[in-house]
Amino acid sequence: MAATTMKASFPLLMVLGIAFLASVCVSSRSDQDNPFIFESKRFQTLFENENGHIRLLQKFDQRSKIFENLQNYRLLEYKSKPHTIFLPQQTDADFILVVLSGKAILTVLKPNDRDSFNLERGDTIKLPAGTIVYLVNRDDEDELRVLDLAIPVNRPGQIQNQQSILSGFSKNILEASFNTDYEEIEKILLEEHEKETHHRRGLRDKRQQSQEKNVIVKVSKKQIEELSKNAKSSSKKSVSSRSEPFNLKSSDPIYSNKYGKFFEITPKKNPQLQDLDIFVNYVEIKEGSLLLPHYNSRAIVIVTVNEGKGDFELVGQRNENQQGLREEDDEEEEQREEETKNQVQSYKAKLTPGDVFVIPAGHPVAVRASSNLNLLGFGINAENNQRNFLAGEEDNVISQIQKPVEDLTFPGSAQEVDRLLENQKQSYFANAQPQQRETRSQEIKEHLYSILGAF
Repeated sequence: MAATTMKASFPLLMVLGIAFLASVCVSSRSDQDNPFIFESKRFQTLFENENGHIRLLQKFDQRSKIFENLQNYRLLEYKSKPHTIFLPQQTDADFILVVLSGKAILTVLKPNDRDSFNLERGDTIKLPAGTIVYLVNRDDEDELRVLDLAIPVNRPGQIQNQQSILSGFSKNILEASFNTDYEEIEKILLEEHEKETHHRRGLRDKRQQSQEKNVIVKVSKKQIEELSKNAKSSSKKSVSSRSEPFNLKSSDPIYSNKYGKFFEITPKKNPQLQDLDIFVNYVEIKEGSLLLPHYNSRAIVIVTVNEGKGDFELVGQRNENQQGLREEDDEEEEQREEETKNQVQSYKAKLTPGDVFVIPAGHPVAVRASSNLNLLGFGINAENNQRNFLAGEEDNVISQIQKPVEDLTFPGSAQEVDRLLENQKQSYFANAQPQQRETRSQEIKEHLYSILGAF
């Protein structure tokens, strides 16, 4: 009889991920031990010169097997100084482009037309694979920072940028295509490239440096004025455009209170995101505040720290950091994995600008801000995703458990569980300092002031 009435708390705690409260949690603080955090140093520089750089984050599935479904998603960061341009290029990947800071002119080429857009912070647009674009930093003072989520269409996880598209064709093809002598084609379109391709083997490094210098170049104010003619601005009222930019903050936040705001654009709201099955969100957390523990039912969320500092705590299985580092070795190792796979572990990390962290589906996470914190997230597998909060007054999935089941699940009684859940009067965001501790601290201060006031 005792076995049938015993409270089966640990299995449900494991399923719901309430390991924030569990004593079995082991903290993992370093980048090496924590597969969910990608510090900014894990970006590889693809191009860099005095005008800016392009950086590519390492492959997600290199860190852990838990990211196998992310092997065809890459993250790129573009940064450029004022009055510069990323010259035209086409890439074999679909892009979701988001402006993190600064002001830009984005020009998208079409077979018989082109579209130019004035972009500002929070503006977002999908660029289909093969599209030729160029991007100008039109600001007089501030740097331009852009983040791209890339989904390659040829080789999974491999991105190919092509600037000198024409240079690969033979002389005969080029002459027939342009109906012009090759010498004139070479002089006008290919001269610099042809010189480079005929360098001796020992000068390859010099050629590479020359190519890199031509990726991001200076542009005059007069040229910027010319490029900005007829450029359209993103809509601040609508997010439903099929081909034009939309701003992540143009709609009301889906969660909001005095501690933070959570903006999100889903495929249902914007058709550009439908075929990629991706949502994009932008989160603002006030200093000293907490994004309450929650998990996504289907979505894997790639989060970039745009501004501010803080830390996150994510609950996963024990030894998930080892899954991408080795193959299963022998029966003894498999048995050890079997013994630990149902144990939960708390993975923690500090967050600074440029860091990236990944939240797998079903993994509870909480984020705390030590200064005003801005986060940008891309959610993979957006369709039918449900965000379930584990604390807070509203949308708290734990509060939906019926009393008889609470009695069987938790160490405390159903009444005690309900009282505990009702202590948090905020939803989604809350003060990172427990209210009881804050109240007690205030009482102590008032007591001290009354004592000091007597002197």
